Amino acid sequence: MPEPVRCRACRSDRGEIVLDLGEQPPWDRMPLRDAPLPDPVAPLRMWLCRRCGLAQLADDVPVAEELHGVEPLAFAAQSDRSVARLADAGLVRPGGRVAEFGSPHGESWLPRLTGRGMTALDPADPGAGPADLVVDVYGLLHEPDQRTALRRRAALLAPGGTLALQLLSLGTVLREGQWYDLRHGHHAYWSLPALDAALRGHGIGLHRAWWYPLSGGTLLVTARAGAEPDAGARRLLRAEDGLGVRTAAGLGRLQAAADGTGALHAWLVAERAAGRTVAAYGAASRAVPLVCRAGIRSDLLAAVGDAAPAKQGRRMPGTDVPVVAPAELARLQPDRVVLFMPELADEVRAELPGIEAAGGRWVVLDPAPRLLGRVAAERSAGRSPGAHGGLRLPS
Repeated sequence: MPEPVRCRACRSDRGEIVLDLGEQPPWDRMPLRDAPLPDPVAPLRMWLCRRCGLAQLADDVPVAEELHGVEPLAFAAQSDRSVARLADAGLVRPGGRVAEFGSPHGESWLPRLTGRGMTALDPADPGAGPADLVVDVYGLLHEPDQRTALRRRAALLAPGGTLALQLLSLGTVLREGQWYDLRHGHHAYWSLPALDAALRGHGIGLHRAWWYPLSGGTLLVTARAGAEPDAGARRLLRAEDGLGVRTAAGLGRLQAAADGTGALHAWLVAERAAGRTVAAYGAASRAVPLVCRAGIRSDLLAAVGDAAPAKQGRRMPGTDVPVVAPAELARLQPDRVVLFMPELADEVRAELPGIEAAGGRWVVLDPAPRLLGRVAAERSAGRSPGAHGGLRLPS
């Protein structure tokens, strides 16, 4: 009999599976293009703790070191905005001490912070001393033991210090139907209400939360000892609780979204029948369950372009779809290019004008495939190229 799932934060075994993607290949093992199929697979399931409300991976699967990607301009711009916001809040001060818990999904904030006069501490050094500011940039979700991870971050704070976390909240995942954000090696999916409760268990309280449109809704959250949520944070807390982020019924909508990937497969079949070649852009981790769940092969999707040299010459895990350089993607002259990361629309279209110049069209999943307007038409209409509407701030 299998061992019961225990919560990574509160250690309770009271919970249930709310999203089951079946057997999936680990996204971090991107095979070389000529490596034979099939690839190894493992269960990919989300379990919701009834006690503390943390949604989390039900199964631990060993993960390899992630292939180094190229940080998109949109992500770098978000980092700039977040650091500027912290500075405006008086949390970035010359002479202050900062420690960072980072992740493979973005560049470090330390150069931005030390450039403003802060001194960097190494959180792995037990003699480094307390920090006035502890930042976590998408790092928390990579920690298998969430209780220990939160304790480490809280314990590193100096008296009066602030913890700042940037994360994609479960509220965004649920609101936007982003079931494909469930990945091996991404252990915790915090909603803002569950995170607030967990932080208070470690002696610090949620103070502020700012919403940004990146990836459908990225949050920058601050917490410190004795703090209570301000008006903006309370509004976001209510919005997420209203979505049902701590209930099995609410999160069950993710399963329904995942079960709807047949629409993508059907669209690709129709495009092939119409004589059109379809490719994609962005060999990101979130693209792996999209491709595999929909049963997509290279007869339907010719290639996936990606700017990261480490990924080029490989294939998407679980399928024979090759990963190619952007220039090779352009040479294919595809009729349609699906953006697996729609937030990259502006910069990718600017980098690859030949796609549209040759008559091709960019496509976003919304959730069904939808063609973006052509750049020239969007400019004449007064919209920025790549704008695809619908970025909503929770009310």
